[in-house]
Amino acid sequence: MNVREPNVLQQTLQALYPAVRALTESLAAPLSEEDACVQSMPDASPAKWHLAHTTWFFETLVLERFEPRFAPFDAAFRVLFNSYYNGVGEQYPRPHRGLLTRPSLAKVLAYRSQVDERMQELLACRAGDEELHRLVILGLNHEQQHQELLLTDIKHLFSLNPLRPVYREDGARRGRGCAPLEWHAFEAATARIGHAGDDFAFDNESPRHSVLLGPFELASRLVTNGEYLRFVEDGGYEQPSWWLSEGWNWLGGERLSQPIYWLREDRAWCEFTLAGLRALEPDAPVVHVSYFEADAYARWAGARLPTEAEWEHTASGCALQGNFLDGGLLRPEAASGPGLQQMFGDAWEWTASSYSPYPGFRQPEGAIGEYNGKFMVNQYVLRGGSCATPAGHVRTSYRNFFPTAARWQFSGIRLARD
Repeated sequence: MNVREPNVLQQTLQALYPAVRALTESLAAPLSEEDACVQSMPDASPAKWHLAHTTWFFETLVLERFEPRFAPFDAAFRVLFNSYYNGVGEQYPRPHRGLLTRPSLAKVLAYRSQVDERMQELLACRAGDEELHRLVILGLNHEQQHQELLLTDIKHLFSLNPLRPVYREDGARRGRGCAPLEWHAFEAATARIGHAGDDFAFDNESPRHSVLLGPFELASRLVTNGEYLRFVEDGGYEQPSWWLSEGWNWLGGERLSQPIYWLREDRAWCEFTLAGLRALEPDAPVVHVSYFEADAYARWAGARLPTEAEWEHTASGCALQGNFLDGGLLRPEAASGPGLQQMFGDAWEWTASSYSPYPGFRQPEGAIGEYNGKFMVNQYVLRGGSCATPAGHVRTSYRNFFPTAARWQFSGIRLARD
């Protein structure tokens, strides 16, 4: 989106803003008020909090700055729904978000409605204000991140309920087979990675820079449930030789023996999904694995995880299309057809790259500077998007990141080797 064309940008934003905001509410619509309030673990947030926090972003970081005679919807919300912006002020403790039985879901939806009206008025009267437009675009991309988080957080919550509730039916499972795994060879190269152009990108995607790559091979598709099951049944969770030391300690401390949503029912493997408990689909990509699990599987398979530079260098030649949120399936699908597949959509792909700043990275000033830069430690990069990512949200240069033990996201595995 080119910020040098303010009239076009204003018209685009006035259409895009309500569309993105409406999608968030539609994702929360199947939930009861009780569903929307509960927090299943400290890393997750209640759906009601996601609805409020994304609204807080626009009220606090946009309206408070640009709106004449600004007045908050509720002054208490500034603390309640601040996530981690220390420059803005205090935050309600993240692990306690599920205790916020008040405000009610109805009041949070009223908050969204009022802020949306004010935002539309602001966009209409501040045509050509490039600084405003940049903040709004950032806010919409921020909301798209929370759309995926809302789904992954409710999936984790529902998985803990013995009633095994269904978020949304997804129809009959497709029984199609999976394309055989092939290896695609790439020669040594000096690759250019990082965001290029005038369209939106997060600050952690820049500056664009050169990276020296040795020759490598990349798997044609994601690792499947069936392939990962062979690792499980081969005692993969019982052999320390496959695991990083910290991963082995984590494994023992958590007493894990399989991916988070897998379980045995009547001696058959099943998987909890947003459509409830289903038979494990062997040809679909394995998801909800941690970095530790992805790395251990790769070692067991005689391969490794790709670096983010290898991934981006390869993905730059692929069409930016795949199984995203917009398709409505909300689960990864089996790969089919020749060539490189599933580079985008289906599952976020763990890389072997620590999440760190690119050479020349400069953190923006003010609260916006807290968005990405301060998290560049003790995390690993994931690439490509998932079946819960909005289609227009990802780019070839997009860098997602999570701690090594994170499993509740739609994270999967693509193999590489030298």
